[in-house]
Amino acid sequence: MLTPSIFRENLFDNFFEDFAFPDVNKVLYGKHAGNLMKTDVKEVEDGYVVDIDLPGFRKDDIKMQLENGYLTVSAAKGLDKDEKNEEGSYVRRERYSGSMSRSFYVGAHVTEEDIHPKYENGILTFHIPKEEKKALEEKQHYIAIEG
Repeated sequence: MLTPSIFRENLFDNFFEDFAFPDVNKVLYGKHAGNLMKTDVKEVEDGYVVDIDLPGFRKDDIKMQLENGYLTVSAAKGLDKDEKNEEGSYVRRERYSGSMSRSFYVGAHVTEEDIHPKYENGILTFHIPKEEKKALEEKQHYIAIEG
């Protein structure tokens, strides 16, 4: 469907959007801010707790993969474009359809058994353990003296 150029990118844009205070997310991430996985990482005593916002996704839409110390979280969903309501086809649909992913370096010490993800209310939460520090052995290194 072709739309007149006066409507800019969206057919039903908010005209006063440019006159408001800037949205912090748009300043940081640009016009695609809505498509990013917003992530919070909190350090706790034995590791890190990661919260990723994935609203609108089902648990089956989300995949996690651990490979070579990198943890990749990906989510994908699609829409059936042939859907019609009782009165005909949709003029405009503003539901997200597509995929996104994000990778984190978690270290080679992390295994799949260490990560216990939980998905509730649109937020994926999991724990990454810290690498255990090895105790330094205090060895006394003597240098032999000749003579």
